[in-house]
Parts: sequence; structure tokens; C-alpha cells
Amino acid sequence: MLDSILSSLDDDKAQDVLAIDLVGKTSIADRMVVASGTSGRMVSAMAEHLMVKLKAMGLKPQSEGEKYGDWVLIDAGDVIVHLFRPEVRTFYNIERIWAAPASSPSKAPVKTGMKSGRKKAAKAGAARTRKPARRA
Repeated sequence: MLDSILSSLDDDKAQDVLAIDLVGKTSIADRMVVASGTSGRMVSAMAEHLMVKLKAMGLKPQSEGEKYGDWVLIDAGDVIVHLFRPEVRTFYNIERIWAAPASSPSKAPVKTGMKSGRKKAAKAGAARTRKPARRA
């Protein structure tokens, strides 16, 4: 499936195509593809073409964002595809988040200091719920 997605994006002249391995990072998908189009219209067209090809493969992909074309998300099950206009992609920079190596769980217990944390939270909450004094 990943090869078909990458092929479709290549056919549509997608820019800066990046495939990210999500195995061990999340259970939502195995791969994520991030790509850019030069305009909102191009992003929407790439999404539409990809949806047609995925449905022809017997999949039932879900998508959001085609109407505006700034950021289109396509959930194809094992692969999630993000299509952006370049400036929107730069702003959200999701590849920075997902391309980082998976963190391994710490074996040492972590001290949280819950007692003092609860007192501080209670004081902060009380401070937020106080009514301001009325001025005459």
C-alpha cells in the first residue's frame, strides 16, 4: 500500500515527500507520509486522486480537509497521509514530532512530589475561582 501511495503522489508531482516509520511510536498506524503541493487546489487534487486509488484497492479510507486544501489528512488504515501547502507544513512541522526516535520506557521509578503538587494546584485553583472585588 505504501508503494501505491508514494507512486500516486509522485504522479501528481508532490513535493518533499517523506515516509516516516511509526512502528514502536504509536498504535494508530505503521507509516506516515507527509507531502506538499504548490497550492490548495493541488493539495485537494492529490488527495482526491489518492482516495480514488485507495478505494480501487478495496480500502475504505477516511479523509478531512479537502474543501480548503491547506492540510488534508487521509487515514488509509496502516498508513496516514498528510498533504500540505508548503507554508502550512512549515508552521505545523509534524515530521519533527514523528521522525524522532521512539523513547524507551524508563526502568527507574520517577519521583513526582504529588503532595506538594496537589497543594500548589489547589491554591492555584482557588486563586482562579475567587471573585474580583467590586469597585464602588
